[in-house]
Amino acid sequence: MLLRYVLNRTFAAVITLALVSVIGFAVIQLPPGDYVTSYVSQLMDSGQIVEEADIQALKALYGLDQPWYVQYFKWVTRLLRGDFGMSLEWKRPVSELIWERIALTAVVSIATLIFTWIIAFPIGLYSARHQYSIGDYLASFVGFIGLATPNFLLALILMWFATTRFGVSVGGLFSPEYADAPWSIAKFQDMLKHLWVPMIVIGTSGTASLIRTFRATLLDELGKPYVEAARARGLSERRLLWKYPVRVALIPFVATLGWTLPLLISGETITSVVLNLPTTGPLLLRSLQSQDMYLAGSFVVLLSFLTIVGMLLSDILLAWIDPRIARSIGGTHRG
Repeated sequence: MLLRYVLNRTFAAVITLALVSVIGFAVIQLPPGDYVTSYVSQLMDSGQIVEEADIQALKALYGLDQPWYVQYFKWVTRLLRGDFGMSLEWKRPVSELIWERIALTAVVSIATLIFTWIIAFPIGLYSARHQYSIGDYLASFVGFIGLATPNFLLALILMWFATTRFGVSVGGLFSPEYADAPWSIAKFQDMLKHLWVPMIVIGTSGTASLIRTFRATLLDELGKPYVEAARARGLSERRLLWKYPVRVALIPFVATLGWTLPLLISGETITSVVLNLPTTGPLLLRSLQSQDMYLAGSFVVLLSFLTIVGMLLSDILLAWIDPRIARSIGGTHRG
């Protein structure tokens, strides 16, 4: 039954991905003008004179003189062969631009995810086991502050505090001397020294949300009849807690995998811009601003693909953790 579910979901994912690629490519071109229009505006702002014939020549060069659906068909044909096309703005293959930044984005995203889980799990467990205690109230207060504070604002506050109090800059992932240097042990160590800043800033809201969700789910499970029945049979509190309620309460943690994979591409874009992180988020934002359709379209496809794969993996893991979900997938409910 689970295999049939995976096959059905995979087929639906292919159809969804195709539709998203069409819609995304069309939406990118909805704003008036195109890349050539933005490029010509920049030239004219700098004082250069651009003739109409030059504009038409540029559009013909980039294939922008054709209808959007013709441009899409050419782009998606190359995409199926593994060719993401050339970036109009950067004049470089799109694949090179994306893959050279995706490694750093993955490091930041995975570190943030681990940080979120390590902090959220014990605090959520303590809050549920000590409901209405001082520690529970304190965790709730900190959680609400974390949820209410935008990540980019927290980044600005942290940068201001570090600059005014300690005279150091916490922006970027590398020190100036390592920014353009080839990879080495020293550069890797330098990255680790800077990694804690985006890890804490980006992970704050996610940690607060998981704490509240884990606490609420665990409290709900601890109040169910099967827990009271297990206690009546003499099952120890520790074994009772870890055997069923905690396992069910872990579902929100596993469910986060659905959006973890797309974060490897998009990341926290605004926070990355504020912290000057060399990740894919700012590159995605710039491609949308300049209407670099091949670069932006490739991002849309990758984000859609990773979202679909992430949700599929999340569903499979949830079915493995909770047998009731597996039975529901297989249609084996018993009245």
